[in-house]
Amino acid sequence: MTTHDQDTAALAAETSEGVQEMAPRSATESAELLLEQGAVLRLPEGVTVDPGDFNVEVNPDETMIINMGPQHPSTHGVLRLMMELDGETVLRTKPVIGYLHTGMEKTGEELTYLQGGTNVTRMDYLAPLHNELVFSLAVEALLALEVPERATWIRMLMSELNRLSSHVLWMATNGMDLGAVSMMVYGWRERELVLSFFEKATGLRMNHNYIRPGGVAADLPPGWEDDVLAICDAFPPRLAEYDDLLTGQPIFRERTEGVGVLMPQEAIALSASGPILRSTGVEWDLRRDMPYMFYDQVDFDVIVGTYGDCFDRYAVRLNEMRESIRIIHQVVERMPRGDYRSQDKKVTPPPRARIDESMEALIHHFKLFTEGFKVPEGEVYTAVESPRGELGCYLVSDGSAKPYRLHIRGPSFANLQTLPIMLRGGLVADAVAVISSVDPIMGEVDR
Repeated sequence: MTTHDQDTAALAAETSEGVQEMAPRSATESAELLLEQGAVLRLPEGVTVDPGDFNVEVNPDETMIINMGPQHPSTHGVLRLMMELDGETVLRTKPVIGYLHTGMEKTGEELTYLQGGTNVTRMDYLAPLHNELVFSLAVEALLALEVPERATWIRMLMSELNRLSSHVLWMATNGMDLGAVSMMVYGWRERELVLSFFEKATGLRMNHNYIRPGGVAADLPPGWEDDVLAICDAFPPRLAEYDDLLTGQPIFRERTEGVGVLMPQEAIALSASGPILRSTGVEWDLRRDMPYMFYDQVDFDVIVGTYGDCFDRYAVRLNEMRESIRIIHQVVERMPRGDYRSQDKKVTPPPRARIDESMEALIHHFKLFTEGFKVPEGEVYTAVESPRGELGCYLVSDGSAKPYRLHIRGPSFANLQTLPIMLRGGLVADAVAVISSVDPIMGEVDR
């Protein structure tokens, strides 16, 4: 072995991710190839198959394995894809994750329930309010805590506004990935409308810690109705502009139609959810099918696609924004008066003004924020419909003020499983378009 070969072998050993990495076809068992090709997903239950039947006749000397990522922005975060290429055709794909390693679940087990919102809000940083919501719902389920109606309607309002800001940013980045640079400018412009309101209501543009166990951190600011309705009035004509800019654009359609196709049975088998699942024609939305908060009291349509390709995933998100605006209008009309958080003193700190007047209130505030509140023993799983799909929180309490176990079911993590199926047989030039259509947020993948 030459010195160059030795150096190359040493470097490969240092950078190896072990079993996560894609091995050459000659070193890969037929059963693993069967899984990577997704053939097993199309088999009826109980049917056995000879893996050799699905082996593709490929000359190993004419293929190569390359790395795509991990880098921003084309892989939408620190996502690494290993691809086996035959010329420009993708034969196999293997997502390799773990480069962000935030450790938020384990961190959450060292924080009190009161502090937990500051941790989970940073996972899916484009939908922070949904992270706070699912964590708060889980804590409230263990506490058997009743949340005031106004607080629930406020949560719905903020969640749908957050869906708007997330989807419109996806429109921007997807446009950039496909070469429609103007869409990048417009998408960021519209997102600013929502973030400005978030800053006014929560004090922060992102990572708010606004939705907390028991309700929300503060009531909506004066004049909030006008601010929200101004957003609702501004969005529809601009969504129509996006429609004109992209939907009928020949280059955009050629880059998305028939690209990254996913069948309904494959999406279900891979636990895909959100716009990816609905783009295949499966009508599944937790807001309608497993309603939480007051979603069963508002009217909206579940948007579905037909072909499960990149264009359908674009169309689903575009029209979901219109449905979110429809929901927001209903929330504004039905917003009740009352408390914005529970008045249970075991969970809720005293009003700020009371701290200056009452020693009892000061002690109460001090103990809550230093020791936290204790949650009865038990375990619970709650789920909400985030902009990327089913966002779940599995929480185990041992009776202390900190979670014994915290696990988040991040939709981006499950949705990444669809990439090998969607990319197989396509061109490497379409890989960025397919990754973008999944809309993965690596903060909730490597949580």
